[in-house]
Amino acid sequence: MDKYRRRRGFDFGDFEITKREILASISIIAIMLLVGVLIAGKISDWELDQNEKYNKAIKIETQDLFEYGMRTNVGNAFVYGDLEAVDTVTYPELDSAYMYVEKVKERYTKHTRQVSHTRTVNGKTQTYYTTETYWTWDRVGSEEQICKEISFLGHIFASEKIDFPGTEYIDTIKESSHVRYKYYGVGLRFTGTIFADLKDGTIPNNTPFYENKSIKETVDYLESGSMLIIFWIFWIILIGFCVYGFYYIDNEWLE
Repeated sequence: MDKYRRRRGFDFGDFEITKREILASISIIAIMLLVGVLIAGKISDWELDQNEKYNKAIKIETQDLFEYGMRTNVGNAFVYGDLEAVDTVTYPELDSAYMYVEKVKERYTKHTRQVSHTRTVNGKTQTYYTTETYWTWDRVGSEEQICKEISFLGHIFASEKIDFPGTEYIDTIKESSHVRYKYYGVGLRFTGTIFADLKDGTIPNNTPFYENKSIKETVDYLESGSMLIIFWIFWIILIGFCVYGFYYIDNEWLE
């Protein structure tokens, strides 16, 4: 029976793929592709709705128009300007001030781990373990300071209104041979674009800030359609795993 099955399929050692399994897997691929097309259609519709929202949004580059838009509830808008800290924060041991600064405490800590080795005794391979000691700098605590107010395109907001750009490494200061502090911060001034719903005299909390991007660059970035590409990459990988799993299991019901 095994020889008969091998003549009808392909032997890969751990498992065998028969012609009937190949035909069944084609059906699985077709069904999953159909489901993928339906899901992709929903994603595409959502992206088109988002793109329409971006295209209809007004474009603002002056303080007067920005403040007028917030007063009159103009809705979605791309606004280009400078993001600056009104008040600044720092630690005494640092030379500069920042919009945001984080102080991370690290301790040089001793660890042990089991390391496996092999040896041959009387022609037989044996595994034995030894204890290895190693040291690492481990994070044991942190604290942060955030400015209270920021200015964007000349208008002052509470700092939580706009997401700050990412932190950058500032410095490392050692307290002792086993304790050190690492500092990360956000500078005082950036230029870029926000996309926000202008209403009630303000903008929403956590409005995204696109650093070093003009309005056109921000629109192009948001309209990139990357979600659809990511979905198809994920879906094709999933199909591959499903087909492999189907081949791997014993499909005697197909015989």
